[in-house]
Amino acid sequence: MSGEWTPDGWRSKPIRQVPDYPDAEALAEAEDRLRGYPPLVFAGEARRLRAQLAEVAAGNAFLLQGGDCAESFAEFHPDNIRDTFRVILQMAVVLIFGGGRPVVKVGRLAGQFAKPRSADFETVDGVELPSYRGDMINDMPFDAGARTPEPRRMVRAYNQSAATLNLLRAFAQGGYADLHQVHRWNLDFVSAGPEAARYADLADRIDEALRFMEACGITSETVPHIRETELYTSHEALLLGYEEAMTRVDSTTGDWYDTSAHLLWIGDRTRQLDGAHVEFLRGVANPIGLKVGPSSEADDLLRLIDRLNPDDTPGRLTLYARMGADKVAELLPPLVRAVNESGRSVVWACDPMHGNTIKAQNGYKTRRLEAVLSEVRDFFAILRAEGAHPGGIHVELTGQNVTECIGGARAVTEANLADRYHTHCDPRLNASQSLELAFEVAEALKAERDRINGNARSGAAAE
Repeated sequence: MSGEWTPDGWRSKPIRQVPDYPDAEALAEAEDRLRGYPPLVFAGEARRLRAQLAEVAAGNAFLLQGGDCAESFAEFHPDNIRDTFRVILQMAVVLIFGGGRPVVKVGRLAGQFAKPRSADFETVDGVELPSYRGDMINDMPFDAGARTPEPRRMVRAYNQSAATLNLLRAFAQGGYADLHQVHRWNLDFVSAGPEAARYADLADRIDEALRFMEACGITSETVPHIRETELYTSHEALLLGYEEAMTRVDSTTGDWYDTSAHLLWIGDRTRQLDGAHVEFLRGVANPIGLKVGPSSEADDLLRLIDRLNPDDTPGRLTLYARMGADKVAELLPPLVRAVNESGRSVVWACDPMHGNTIKAQNGYKTRRLEAVLSEVRDFFAILRAEGAHPGGIHVELTGQNVTECIGGARAVTEANLADRYHTHCDPRLNASQSLELAFEVAEALKAERDRINGNARSGAAAE
C-alpha cells in the first residue's frame, strides 16, 4: 500500500482547501511539536475497525457514523461529549434491534476541527477576510486577528482530541454503555413525543431480553459485550500538515498509520486523483473514506478506488454517497452499478446531510429532516436494486437541544431556528431528530433482513 510513498509526498502535489499561514516558522514549529506527541489512536485499533468494516462490506454489519459538523474550542465540555455519545448509543441499539446485525460505531469526534469552504474569502460590508475554516485553523469572529490562520491552534486541537478520547474510552469501557442502562441514555429534552415512546418500548424489550439471558447465566460479567462497547473516531483529513505530523510507522507491521483518528476521509472538494489529499491517504493503512457527490463520474470513481485501495482490501474503503434528495435517484445508480461490475469491495454509506443544505428565509443555513429521510430511503432502494449492500449512514448530529434542522415529530420550524442555533458550521440533527432517523433506518434494515430470510426460505423449499 505504501510503496514509493512517504508521509510528506503530498507536498509536491496540487492542493485545495488549505489555509495560507502568514508565519511559516510558527507553522514548522507547531508541526514539529506534534511529531513528538503520543499517538491519539493505535494501529491495532485501526486494524480492528478495518476488520469490522469488512463485515459491513459483506452485508453482515452496519456502519453508524455521526457527530459534530465541526468541533469547537468554545463548546468543549464533558457534558456535550457525553450527550453526543448517548445519542450514538441510542441510535445503535435501535439499529441493532431493528436490523438484527452488529452496528459499527464511529464518531465524528476527537479531531473534526477543520472544514472545507466554498470560497477562500468572505466579504462583509466591503471588508474581505479569510473564510472561517474551523477552530483548528482560525476563529469565527469577523475580524482580521480572528480570521488569520494560527498554527498553534493545531496543538490545541490535539490536546482537546486527547481529552475527548480519554472520556469516550471511559464511557465506552467503564460501564456507561452497559445495556442495563438503556433507559438512562434518554436525554431529558427527548422525554415526550412518538420517538421517545418508541424508544421506551424498545428499552423495555431489551430489559426483558436481558432478564431472560441472566436467568440462563449470561450476564455482563460473563459477556463483556453487554457492559462495554467500541466507539471509533474519524474526521476529514483536510489539514495535511497536521495529519503528516501524526503519521507513524507501526512497529508490528512496518506500515504507516495516521494516529490522529481510526478512520480518515477525503471530502467531495478534495478528491482529485492527482491531488495532495488522495496522495496522502493512499499511503496510510487506516480505513479511509471518500465522499461521492453529484459531480462524481463512474470512470473517475473507479480510478480513485484503484488508487486508494489497489489491493482491494475489504474494509479499507468506504464510499459516502452525498447526492441530495432531489438528485440521488438519478446520479447514484450508475456509480453503484460501475463499482459492482468492477468487483471491488467497498462499504456504501449514505451521507444524507451535505446534499440537503438550504438557506431559510430568515437567513439561517438549515436542512429539512424530511429531505434527509427521503435520501436515506432512496439510498436503500437503489442499493437493493443494484444488488449491493446499503452499508451505513454518516450523519451530523449532536446531543444538545439545538434547533438547527427543520422538521421532525417535535417540529422545528423556520421561526424556531434562532432559538438554539449553536453550530459553528453546518446544521446538525438534535437527539429527537436523530432517533427518528434511526427508527427509519431500522425499518429499512428489518425489511432487508426479512427479504434475505424470505429468499433463503424460498431457496431451501425449492431444494
